[in-house]
Amino acid sequence: MRRWLTGLCLLVASAVVVAAPAVRAIALFKDRAMLEINGVQRLLKAGETTPEGVKLIASDSKGAVLEIGGKRVPLGLSQHIAANFAAAEFAEVRIPRGEQGHHFVGGSINGHSVRFMVDTGATTIAMSSVDAERLGLPWRSGRRGAASTASGVAEARALTLATVSIGPITLHEIPATVVTGAYPMSILLGNSFLAKVEMTEEGGVMVLRQKY
Repeated sequence: MRRWLTGLCLLVASAVVVAAPAVRAIALFKDRAMLEINGVQRLLKAGETTPEGVKLIASDSKGAVLEIGGKRVPLGLSQHIAANFAAAEFAEVRIPRGEQGHHFVGGSINGHSVRFMVDTGATTIAMSSVDAERLGLPWRSGRRGAASTASGVAEARALTLATVSIGPITLHEIPATVVTGAYPMSILLGNSFLAKVEMTEEGGVMVLRQKY
């Protein structure tokens, strides 16, 4: 009986050792990463290993490579890794409420870094011609139209963005509007993007999800 109990204890201990933690990337930097591991936040430098056995191999603003249980696992911003090393079935971005109650989030348009302001009242992604020039967009060849601004009606051009990314969420061929002049001051993340993802709000935090 004692030998059987000893074997059972070893089996349980072994199961605990091989059980993988649940991991989520909260913030990613060059050679550093803020991870949530089994609900606990940990800041890691490249080469460091947490008490849960998660080692940061490398990271930058776009993603990280972890080593868990001898396996190397890629991880994107806000992406989850379940206990069986399988990535979650959806990509998720959480956007806290910021300045004047608005939700701001970093992302990219056609590979160029931008800062979006989430605007559920905007029909499309909208930006000023100043921002369009900075991003190298061929906005002048877009379809002519008009847009309502705080200063009145302004000339606008419609075009399609090849890629729009926020964290691990990337969408393709997204309609956008370029307003001639310096307004809007922020690039608006409108419904041409938001309608293609699941959007909820939890205690002032906007949650965007995209199924893989």
